[in-house]
Parts: sequence; structure tokens; C-alpha cells
Amino acid sequence: MKFGITHSFTCSYLPEEQEQLLVYAENNDFQAWRYAQLIQAGFRRSGEQIYRPHCPSCKACKSVRIPVDAFTPSRSQKRILKSNKPFSVKFANTPAASYYPLYERYITERHADGSMYPPSQEQFDNFVLCDWMKTHFLEAYDGDKLIAVAVTDVIDENNQLLALSALYTFFDPDYERHSLGTWMILQQIEQAQLLGHQYLYLGYYVEGCQKMSYKHKFLPFEQFVDNQWQLISTTNP
Repeated sequence: MKFGITHSFTCSYLPEEQEQLLVYAENNDFQAWRYAQLIQAGFRRSGEQIYRPHCPSCKACKSVRIPVDAFTPSRSQKRILKSNKPFSVKFANTPAASYYPLYERYITERHADGSMYPPSQEQFDNFVLCDWMKTHFLEAYDGDKLIAVAVTDVIDENNQLLALSALYTFFDPDYERHSLGTWMILQQIEQAQLLGHQYLYLGYYVEGCQKMSYKHKFLPFEQFVDNQWQLISTTNP
């Protein structure tokens, strides 16, 4: 496999650090198959790009995945599941026109200080869509109202179901008190269990970044360290 290394740039999670990426540099009919292999080695997808942090002086980013059959919700997660029972979810295989306005509002009201602001339709499409694999969308509804979307990859290898990968979640800011970010991860865990998948990949936990601390609250989880997955299992509060 061929890889390239990007130029260094200021890290969006730890501004005092410089970031570099190791990027899969081939483009062929086996792209989805390679992705299924590489995600098991700590890689991630953004749009068409498959990448992994390859920073010169920082090792704070660690890929995280949840072995869904071993997962046990904490007391606070159980409360979220109970309080959000009136909501419903369903999978969609194509993006709806209602996604972008929800995404635009979410970024504008909650992440105006981040690298994804200001949002645009082109940015949204380039971020979530992919020509070499079908993107799935877990939609959440309050009655008939769309309140959240979790962009979710279905990962398989040799046509055997392997995992879901939580690419990105955006939601209606008016529902902030419902902890929809956490709830959508819980829903993806449930979907993975129903489909017979082994894992839900959560992307990167970034040590020292408060915005990423939630990824260590789903127990047990596995973390990719020194080119191997290590099980982290502690008591869930």
C-alpha cells in the first residue's frame, strides 16, 4: 500500500501542537476493502480521504472502539436512554435535503470557534459523502421532526460484517438538555448489536482535549496504542 505524509499544520484540538497526517495514497476498486483493513490499524475516514495522525512530537490522538457485546451503560447513560425513549431512530442510505440546514445550525450555534465554521453545503458534502463506499445515516426523530443525524460507516471485510464507524453527529441545539451526542452513540451501539457487528469505532480520543473526553465514558473500550488494541475496562459510574 502507498501512503503520503501531509505538511505539518496547527492542531485543531491542541493548538500548541503541530499536526501531520499519514494518508492512504492509492485510488482503486479495492478502496472500501482497504478501509476495512486500515480502520483496524487506527485509521479514519473523512470524505474520500483515509488517514491517521502521524505527528512529529505528539502522540495524544488514540483511536477508540467499543466492543459492543461487552458494553454496559453507566447510570447516567441509562438515565439518558430512559428520558429519550419518546424519540425514534432509523437508518437511511441517502442524505435528505433536511440534513444540511440542521448541520448548518449545529455548527453555527455550537462550533463557531472550530475549524468547520463557517459551514457550507460543499463542505458538508465533501466531509460526509464518499464515492467508493455508501454512507449511512442514523436519523433521530421527535415525532415527525428530525432532531439529529449520525453519519455512520458500515465496515465489512470480505463481505463479512465487522463494525460500524461513527463519523460525525449533528443535532438540533434546542435539544441540548437531552444529551443527543451521547444518546446517538448509544443508539449506534444498539444498531451494531442488532446487526451482529463486533465494534463501534469512535475515531480519536485526544488526551488533553476536553471536547474529546466523552469517548472514554463508554465502557469497556479498546484503544490503539503502539500498533495494538488495548482493552480499557474500569467501573462505570
